[in-house]
Formats: sequence, structure tokens, C-alpha cells
Amino acid sequence: MTMTSAAELHDEMPEDPATAERNVLGDKARAQQVAAARRRRRQRQIVAVRLASLTIVLVAWQVFGGNINPVLFTTPLAVAKAAREMIASGELWTYLWPSLVVLFYGMSLAIVCGTLLGLLLARFWVLDIALGVYVTFLYSTPSIALVPLIVLWVGFDTLSKTLILFFFAFFPMVINTYQGVKNVDAKLLEVGQAFRCSEWQLWSNIVLPGALPFIITGLRLAVGRGLIGMVFADLYTAISGIGYLIVRSASTYRVDKMFVPIVVLGLLGVTLTGLVRLLERRIAPWTAVREGD
Repeated sequence: MTMTSAAELHDEMPEDPATAERNVLGDKARAQQVAAARRRRRQRQIVAVRLASLTIVLVAWQVFGGNINPVLFTTPLAVAKAAREMIASGELWTYLWPSLVVLFYGMSLAIVCGTLLGLLLARFWVLDIALGVYVTFLYSTPSIALVPLIVLWVGFDTLSKTLILFFFAFFPMVINTYQGVKNVDAKLLEVGQAFRCSEWQLWSNIVLPGALPFIITGLRLAVGRGLIGMVFADLYTAISGIGYLIVRSASTYRVDKMFVPIVVLGLLGVTLTGLVRLLERRIAPWTAVREGD
């Protein structure tokens, strides 16, 4: 008979439960550290790529823009100088504030009304048959075609601009919410009904969580279309707002000043989209976009 070494006997002994639990916790902690390090490395790569892209675009813009007549085009340095002057004098904020008020009221109204109507149309077939055709009709009609009618009825004040923005942002919310509810697995609803869930329980535990990815997508689309509606309302009424600032700067051939509100609108769109993503991660983390998208 061969003699068994002490090390072999130690390996064959059953592991102590407390030791096994500590080993599992240690492996989990190491895995979390590795995942966190990977996420930080990925974030640094994303920031580096975006900074490099921005630098290349600005340098190319400065080089090519400097060779064009300033009456027709401008450069980033000229835009930055004009922005500093407009901020210092308060001119930019004077025209930006009315547009932000319109954006807030119009988007809030579109999100609330669009989401509620989309949920009701998808959940109750009677409402879908009765009102669905009107939603399709109005969505198929270009929102721009309704602007003269809104101005004729309401006038040129903040209310008319809010309604114009509302019509631009309303339909993405309705349609995406409707599709989200329709795409909820019917088997889940059958299981909920088999367990005698109330209507509220079906909505809160099955319908809304299943429709959230579509609602978030509709919100992103509504933000973009809402900004378009906001600027278009300013351009059409030509009384106040950031759109009026663009028109006034262009009419005086101040292209550098004209680009300032354009850049502000772009930054506003990026900021609002980022806020939507943060909201998505907070209320629906399972639908959050992957890092780096």
C-alpha cells in the first residue's frame, strides 16, 4: 500500500462551510472589481474618442471656414467670440428664456397626454377603433400645415408656440406607447388574469414595465421633434425666442451671431437626450442602453 502525503489528505478533506462562503464572497468581490475596472477603461476610451473627434471637427471647421467669405460662413473662434459678447450683454438669455418656457410647457403636455392616450388606445379596443383613425390622420398630416391654423385661432403669443411644439412632440409619444402596450406578451396578461389580478395590478406589474422601452424611445423622439417645433414656432411667429434670434442675425449678415443659437440648440438637444438616458437608467434599468451607444 502506498503512503498518502499530508497535502493529498488535506485536499481530500471537505471544505469548511464558513471557508467556502468566504471564498465565494472573495470571488464575487474580485469579479466586481474587474467589471468596474473594465467599465472605467471603457469610459476613458469613449471620452478620448469623443474629444479627438471634436478636435478634428473644430480644426477642420476653422481651417476651411477661414477661407470663406465671413458674410457666408464663419469659424469656431468667431462663434466663441460672438457667444461671449452675447452672454455678457444678456442678449442670448433674453431670447433663449422664452423658448425654454415654451419647450417646458409643450413637452410636459405632450408627454403626459401622449402617454395616457397611447396606453388607453392600446388597452381598450373600443377607444382604439373610435379614436385611432384620428390619430393616424393627424400624424399623417405634416405638423407644419397646422401652424397657420393654430396662429389664426390663438395668435402669436406663448400659447400658440406651446401648441405648435405640442403637435410636433405629441405623436411620437402616442404611437410608441401604443406599440409598447401592444407588444406586451399576451401570455403574461393571461397568467395575470388567471390569478385574478385587478386591472391596476395588470397595469403596474405587467403592462407598464413591458411598455417602458417603447415609451422611452418615444420620449427620445419627442425631444428631437419638440426642439424642431420650438424653433419653427419662433421662425413662423418671428416675434421672440431663439428662432427669432437666428432670423434677425441672418438678416443682418452676422453669421457668427447666427451660429451661436444654433450651437446652443445642439447642446440643448444633447443635454436633454442625456437626461432621458439617466431617467431610463433610474426607472427602467433593464432597458438602459449599453455603454458606448
